[in-house]
Amino acid sequence: MLEFSGFIADHNIVAHNASFDRRFLDSELKRANRKYEGSCCCSLLLSRRVYQDSPNHTLQTLVSHAGIPETGTFHRALADAEMTAYLWLSMIDHIRRQYGIPEISFDQLRELSRVDKLYAHRYLCALAEEPWNNVKT
Repeated sequence: MLEFSGFIADHNIVAHNASFDRRFLDSELKRANRKYEGSCCCSLLLSRRVYQDSPNHTLQTLVSHAGIPETGTFHRALADAEMTAYLWLSMIDHIRRQYGIPEISFDQLRELSRVDKLYAHRYLCALAEEPWNNVKT
């Protein structure tokens, strides 16, 4: 855990159903007398705002819904981590294309994951209208 805490340091992390993973992480870091100083965002919560038309929001269903090729067996750590990363990138791409937002930050995605899903569209439209966000890079 000491080595892992140095690896993640204060970097942001993404997890599907992050509250579950975060409890384990915090517990193990506490045992190692370490603390995680980065931010965490839940791809499950974000997917409920981005892919509202998905039949459900399990990782396997979302991967299929987004048309992401599967890289391994679900419910295995490495495959789930890879699929979560691909899902995260897919959601960013979906937002960029649908709302014309060239760049969206981790903090904005984290905030979106906390917005009531009824207001997700309004939140993204407001981001698209911000002048600094309309600069083509």
